[in-house]
Amino acid sequence: MTNDKGILIKNIYYMLTYAFQILRQSNYDDIAAEDFENIHDMFAAILGKGVAQQLKHGLYREYVNKSDNLTTLRGKLDISGTIKNKLQRKQSLFCFYDELSENNLLNQVIKTTMFLLIKQKNVKLVNKSILKKDLLFFDSVDYIEPELIRWNSIRYQRNNQSYRMLINICRLVIDGLLISTEKGIIKMATFLDDQRMSHLYEKFILEYFRYHHPELRANPDQVQWNLDDDNDMWLPNMITDITLKSKDGRVLILDAKYYGQQMQSNFDVQTYRNGNLYQIFTYVKNYDKDQTGKVSGMLLYAKTSEEFQPINSFLMGGNKIAVGYLDLNLPFKEIAGQLEKIVQEFFCKECAISRKKNGW
Repeated sequence: MTNDKGILIKNIYYMLTYAFQILRQSNYDDIAAEDFENIHDMFAAILGKGVAQQLKHGLYREYVNKSDNLTTLRGKLDISGTIKNKLQRKQSLFCFYDELSENNLLNQVIKTTMFLLIKQKNVKLVNKSILKKDLLFFDSVDYIEPELIRWNSIRYQRNNQSYRMLINICRLVIDGLLISTEKGIIKMATFLDDQRMSHLYEKFILEYFRYHHPELRANPDQVQWNLDDDNDMWLPNMITDITLKSKDGRVLILDAKYYGQQMQSNFDVQTYRNGNLYQIFTYVKNYDKDQTGKVSGMLLYAKTSEEFQPINSFLMGGNKIAVGYLDLNLPFKEIAGQLEKIVQEFFCKECAISRKKNGW
């Protein structure tokens, strides 16, 4: 099945397997083999399987602040609360203390997301059943209203690293799909919003090249302004989406674009978006400060339903600037083939042959 932008739902799963490498493990093979009818069912399948795996190791617990009337001192004594107990003839101490608990933000987010997905009519019964079984282990965990989740307060450390993928999936569901929970009615969009898809699209391309072409050292990169002096005051940072570098000094700066439209119109004349071209041109020219001609740039759009979406390449002052697209409505092997053509075009055929044997 496809979404309203013509992207195969199954391809969203494949993109997620690159963004979150854990999904490439054998534990998720049955999900990879499934044809999803909608994105809600896909997220339910991933979360159901992922939470079940986490439960085998136990839910993450952390110390939470508590206060209560106790018969013996625990933690820090609250003088005013204890005096109040004495005045009320209560033989108890009012204490503040820390307790190791499963009722923490990470588990609350997961419980809330599972609950939201279970309420969706288009999630298959088998996936709802798995989520309901997982929820049985969350009795001591509170449901948290989605709009109250403080994503920025989530911190990962050694004991909760296994939650990273689960929480990211939850955030895609809550921030990318949830429309409203008013009056007890949960409404969810049929597809991720453009902002979430844009981040996923960029992350997928980056991780694809990292996985299949480690020799190209794919990374975001900061481009330094090519200045005649040291005065860089108030100049903005230039951070690339993806920079590929070969051992022989060739560089390709990729700018991943997920837009509803690739072209712009002015008096019925269609052209590429000027802001995007200016940006990639600026990156390339400042990166290639010695004018070697070994630095190239490419705007890589996600193909849209536009009738006119041309590809082209230009030689600008000795540097190659290209405009292309990925068709995300093709079988995934063909999407991978499109990315391999980029490697062949800008680097060498030998690089493409070096792909890992377990690639798509």
